[in-house]
Amino acid sequence: MPDTQITTTTRPLSAKDLEPVIAIDKAASGISRRGYYEKRLAAATDNPRDYVFVGVFEGDELAGFAFARLDKGAFGKKGATATLDAMGVRPDREVQGIGQQLLGEVEVILRHKGVSTLGSQVDWSHWPLLSFLAHRGFAMGSSVILARSTEAVPYRLEVPDEEAEPLEVDFSSPEGDDPGALSRDRIPVRAMTDKDLAKVIAIDRANTGNDRSAYFTRKLEEILQQSGVRVSLVAEEDGFPVGFIMARVDFGEFGHTSAEAVMDSIGVDPGFQHQGIGDALMAKLMMSLGALQVESVRTEVAWNDTALIGYLDRMGFAPTQRIALSKTL
Repeated sequence: MPDTQITTTTRPLSAKDLEPVIAIDKAASGISRRGYYEKRLAAATDNPRDYVFVGVFEGDELAGFAFARLDKGAFGKKGATATLDAMGVRPDREVQGIGQQLLGEVEVILRHKGVSTLGSQVDWSHWPLLSFLAHRGFAMGSSVILARSTEAVPYRLEVPDEEAEPLEVDFSSPEGDDPGALSRDRIPVRAMTDKDLAKVIAIDRANTGNDRSAYFTRKLEEILQQSGVRVSLVAEEDGFPVGFIMARVDFGEFGHTSAEAVMDSIGVDPGFQHQGIGDALMAKLMMSLGALQVESVRTEVAWNDTALIGYLDRMGFAPTQRIALSKTL
């Protein structure tokens, strides 16, 4: 006789739950993301204040899991926010209310941490997940998801109005019309290190007027310690950092890099803007990602940040099929 009631318990995930998590995710996605979950679970257990990582268990057997991370200060938002990164339910338990139980537990923990908004990203064609989140109170968020392929940034992007102020996206060199004299060649760009944190925070504060020290501290730790490949960059002028771009690529199965990278932040010192520094950073990022056989890079931008959206448009970014969702807790 089939069970009429299944007794479950909820508790934080631990290292011994890694294999069941990978198996549940693979059953849903068709691919194994071992590298991603290894790093995500290690980061969560090492920094429990910044993450929520819970599982629903039937006895000792994992029936479902959920990961969320705190994002206070992400994308210039004020207040405590968090992102639902991943959630999975064992296929034979999808109609048992495990998903509702998981999300409910995540929300309880986030409220206890003082989080007021929970966000996520979902492909528009993933109707079951969209329907589930809609019934749980999620709605369209205030951000747009943009992406581009990792093909090389064009050598020259024309300014529509010759009378207009030079755009950040002019790759031409002041020395002449040599198409090889690109801003990425004359502006030194190097890999970001933990010593760059103070300058990254200062550049962002000068541009946004907000102190996002906590956000960038966590983000730098994530890209240097938790991300599969280090692709974040710093541009220098006379050995002094004047711009940065933060991006990350995760590992999948057998050490292969993910097909998609995520760009979290980009900033140029106000005193050095309109000199091709952002262009050099973007061009170098695409070169690095292409060499890693990463196919695309995406980012999330506030819908009314028209200056940044305009810049990313000129850099070849376009809207994706992903939808940004948000829920007030």
